[in-house]
Amino acid sequence: MRLAFRVSYIGTRFFGSQMQAAQRTVEGEFVAACRRLDLFSDFREAGFLSSGRTDRGVHARAQVIAFSTECPDRAKTALNIQLPPDCWCNGYAEVPPEFHPRYDARSRTYRYYFSTSPADMGAMARSARDFLGTHNFTNFARIQGKNPTRTILAVTVGEEGGFAFLEVTADSFLWHQVRSMATALWRIGVGEADEGSVATLLEQEADHMVPPAPAEGLVLWDTDCGIVFTPMDIDHRSASYLDYLRHHHALMERVCGVLGERRKLP
Repeated sequence: MRLAFRVSYIGTRFFGSQMQAAQRTVEGEFVAACRRLDLFSDFREAGFLSSGRTDRGVHARAQVIAFSTECPDRAKTALNIQLPPDCWCNGYAEVPPEFHPRYDARSRTYRYYFSTSPADMGAMARSARDFLGTHNFTNFARIQGKNPTRTILAVTVGEEGGFAFLEVTADSFLWHQVRSMATALWRIGVGEADEGSVATLLEQEADHMVPPAPAEGLVLWDTDCGIVFTPMDIDHRSASYLDYLRHHHALMERVCGVLGERRKLP
């Protein structure tokens, strides 16, 4: 049976999602978990595939990974036990034998969270609309011989939980594209560039591409493969790890606040 899993991960300790021989990656950990469960012996023969790759430090809410196995029930019930705490499945689906998560993906959505809210989110939102449609993204990506033309299906600038974000949907993306788009909009939001700068960068080639924003703010938010996933419960180790991260960052916020206070040392 061929199965597709919707996968979440915290990308901080991964050297990207794509398998690498000498580095810790999402695919590498996933294949290792499948082998421990004897779901397959050769990932190539099992047709192990993901919907796309994420760079080092980038997180995912809805990556899609598929493979074929003779033990589907074991995969559904035990994968989250075998995966490391910073990677877990949140849904599964039984799919046709020919299902390919990359080529069958109708669209992908990324969300970029900015570390601080810019002063002029209205200008960012208006400028973000210039990305809609089909454009040459040479100034917003590392092309490396690929076709620089991409079609943006939807784009939103919003705020959630005290953090501004950029959310963008396309059928496919170029390397660093969303993070460079985030930088361009950030510059507008803080007054370093005017509202027409995005349109100008889409129309004429610049001397240098717009540098990508830090990877830690980027989340692969959704992958639409046209299938319905059955929800899976997060393993207690992953839940505990997320709680640890929340408490750790709350602690560091407090520590930084104390260290930054202007007070006399005893």
